[in-house]
Amino acid sequence: MAQQNPHVDTALIGPSAAQIAELYARYLGQPDSLDADWRDFFGALSEDARSLLDGMVDQAGPAAAAPGRGGGVYCDDPAVRSAAKDSIRALMLIRAYRVRGHLEAKLDPLGLMEIEPHPELDPKTYGFSEADYDRPIFIDNVLGLETASVREIVERLRRIYCGSIGVEFMHIQDPDQKRWIQERIESAELNRTEFTTRGRRAIVERLAAAESFEQFLNKKYTGTKRFGLDGAESMIPALEQIVKRGGQLGLKEVVLGMPHRGRLNVLANFMAKPFQAIFHEFQGGAAHPEDVGGSGDVKYHLGTSTDREFDGNSVHLSLTANPSHLEAVNPVVAGKVRAKQQQHGDTDRTEVMALLMHGDAAFAGQGLVPETLDLSELRGYRIGGTIHFIVNNQIGFTTNPVNARSGPYCSDVSKIIQAPVFHVNGDDPEAVVHVARIATEFRQTFKKDVIIDMFCYRRYGHNEGDEPAFTQPIMYKTIRGKQSVRALYTERLVQENVLSQDEGEAFMSDWFNKLDQEFEASKNYKPNKADWLEGAWSGFRAARGYDPRRGETAVPREDIDKVGRKLVEAPDDFNLNRKIARQLEAKKKALESGENIDWATAEALAFGTLLLEGHPVRMSGQDSNRGTFSQRHASWVDQETERTYKPLEHLDPEQAKLEIVDSPLSEMGVLGFEYGYSLAEPRALTLWEAQFGDFVNGAQVIIDQFIASGEAKWLRMSGLVMLLPHGYEGQGPEHSSARLERFLQLCAEDNMQVVNCTTPANFFHALRRQVHRDFRKPLVVMTPKSLLRHKRCVSSLDEFTGNSTFHRVLPAPAQPSKPKDAKQVVLCSGKVYYDLLEELEKRELTDIHLMRLEQLYPFPVDGLAKELESYKHCDLVWCQEEPRNMGAWSFVESLIEEVATDIGFKNPRPRYAGRRSAASPATGSFRRHESEQAQLIDEALTKGIKRFGRIATRRALEEQENNQNTKQAAK
Repeated sequence: MAQQNPHVDTALIGPSAAQIAELYARYLGQPDSLDADWRDFFGALSEDARSLLDGMVDQAGPAAAAPGRGGGVYCDDPAVRSAAKDSIRALMLIRAYRVRGHLEAKLDPLGLMEIEPHPELDPKTYGFSEADYDRPIFIDNVLGLETASVREIVERLRRIYCGSIGVEFMHIQDPDQKRWIQERIESAELNRTEFTTRGRRAIVERLAAAESFEQFLNKKYTGTKRFGLDGAESMIPALEQIVKRGGQLGLKEVVLGMPHRGRLNVLANFMAKPFQAIFHEFQGGAAHPEDVGGSGDVKYHLGTSTDREFDGNSVHLSLTANPSHLEAVNPVVAGKVRAKQQQHGDTDRTEVMALLMHGDAAFAGQGLVPETLDLSELRGYRIGGTIHFIVNNQIGFTTNPVNARSGPYCSDVSKIIQAPVFHVNGDDPEAVVHVARIATEFRQTFKKDVIIDMFCYRRYGHNEGDEPAFTQPIMYKTIRGKQSVRALYTERLVQENVLSQDEGEAFMSDWFNKLDQEFEASKNYKPNKADWLEGAWSGFRAARGYDPRRGETAVPREDIDKVGRKLVEAPDDFNLNRKIARQLEAKKKALESGENIDWATAEALAFGTLLLEGHPVRMSGQDSNRGTFSQRHASWVDQETERTYKPLEHLDPEQAKLEIVDSPLSEMGVLGFEYGYSLAEPRALTLWEAQFGDFVNGAQVIIDQFIASGEAKWLRMSGLVMLLPHGYEGQGPEHSSARLERFLQLCAEDNMQVVNCTTPANFFHALRRQVHRDFRKPLVVMTPKSLLRHKRCVSSLDEFTGNSTFHRVLPAPAQPSKPKDAKQVVLCSGKVYYDLLEELEKRELTDIHLMRLEQLYPFPVDGLAKELESYKHCDLVWCQEEPRNMGAWSFVESLIEEVATDIGFKNPRPRYAGRRSAASPATGSFRRHESEQAQLIDEALTKGIKRFGRIATRRALEEQENNQNTKQAAK
């Protein structure tokens, strides 16, 4: 490359960047101070060129803003003026390559991607003719050169931006980040790493390990699904580079998430899972000892953990298990990393990092990708950046990219957080390892997400039993005749005398010999332990059976009083909202009297007492600090300065950490994050709150694939709490139902808990028992709306202290008569209890008794049997607000009947009282809502209705309603 020519006077070649900036500043501020030639030149510049010069003015600072500095000699001399314009044109060309050079990079290892020359990368666009290509131009140390010809400039730019690596970084607004990347890739190495001979041999050895593993599996289990890494083997040395360089920069732990493509290879060759274990699973063996239980999962969904050491730095790796919902693991990994960073005291987020691997179609198509990216820079979810590694197959299952995304790259969605993107050709392993190194350094330096987009291919289609030529015949004709990346790289190293051909082949034969030995040993392999209940989970046990398992949840009165005092005290200099001040006065009176403790106060007491005991509390959700219904007010806002104060953060100097976070308008991403947090931090109370319970269906994948089945599939416990506002108050179909029936349908094998509490005290104990037992289960709470301020939905402090505990079944506190005088028992759950109670008292009925199921799953068989023992002569009714095909009816019907049968009920089958089956969860008409509510209460409190005698009644009611609608329409 050309350097400064000592025989060339730079004053005649062109001005420096500072002088160019001064000229442009004069044009912007005092255009008449320049001659017409300069004014015409600057006026004709493109928007990109103006942006370039604006940046130069900004960098030059006040000096450029002082027009006329330096006498302007360089402006008036025609030769100097011409040279200055050449310099500006050259800088515009250089900037164009920084912005668009990736469009002409050689990224496709198959050579099928058409590269169209971009006009902005052509020197002719900037007024250079071919005759100008060899003339020296002063570019003031840009690209490390003071002077260079156009030809030299373009040659250097193409090596940096249009080789095996294409870089997108000019969209980043932070000048330090942009400058760091620019300097890093425009250094003397020209966007390459000069690997040592040892380093290059290490790369080819890792490629041989990856390729031989896939070939061995293909030979032993031909046609069996394994979602091999064939075609993307460069990922293995790249992952090792991330850990190696990360360890040098302070990294201690990496939490990984990835789809099934290449997962077995990553488990074997990166995570060091024993080859025997993998072969054992291919032969139908279980991943865990038989006495552990669980349903298990397919081998390419499983996770593991290990320690890897590079250059004396040990880094712990944990691969998170995930389902075939390809990107669902993303927020789970992020949540785990957040929890681990807090456990490590990693405040600068250097020691624990997330590494997520993706497929191209999923990264572009799955909504969880932007949801997780959006969390990355938010205070309550920040983890200091994730390295995203896209295995870009250039195809989905059978879908071509042109039908899979609207933008040119699958990585385009990452620009919502201005992440840099390194596109790289997977057939150039040195380039892949190089960008992995840069990505790691960027993440550790700026604590921001970074994307590696490795273009590669799938040798055997979507899976090994697939015939990809059905839909991509040209692509797979090319692939069939293509050498592997290992073979290509070996040839290159042989040509460069780094190794001999025999040495290259020895890498493969040595690995095949090792795999043969491991395969033979796998025939007698038995897993000796399950990878769980270790580390942070030490001391926990697997829960079995359906005993009450209440835990020790009562609290000494002095702790209640200590928390209560802080809940109602504001700092002297804090300007409270007047309405909140009145609420605090009412709360203070209730706490002092020990009576009328409402729902929000009970919740705060549960949080506060746990914090005093050393249990962290983390809650997030939409509007969680204030509460959707203005009930919580966990964070007060000064009415003059808007500074915030959270009373639960000021209980005691030794208290545990509290986080109550207002989340983005995301359900799936945030719930996944909190689930991941709960996996890594079992000693914290971790909660997610839906704005309305109805919106939980936006997170259904996380519920189905992780929360409900994670322990059975992967032996991963979680104590996550989901708070879902639920109840029929006439607010329409989107603000009534948390879809209780869906959770109950998922319940089996003691996998989670579902409660629908009716008292603040019971809610208090339900929350506290989450961390006061030696096992963890997810908890789903149907939280109330109108009951938050209902005069009868209150508790006394005696129900929080002493020997108090959670009650799975609650009779009415004062039944209207003795059990022997009752004729009907109405069973219910949640808010409808208070409607029934008020109507029962209004009608002065003494022969109907009410009983609440506070816990619906695990179903309280023993508790219900005990409470019903005295009512064997009575009829049973189940009353619910939800339509018949929703709510708890279809779940509890047979269970209630079984309990009643076992204890000898004369008529054990319960009768249904509730809304009729419906497609929509609730009506949008308040008048109709009231009519339906009155009717279901009436049906519940009417004796003698036969279980199946309601059909005729229903038909008559429907006919009456239809007649009324007809008359109304006629009017």
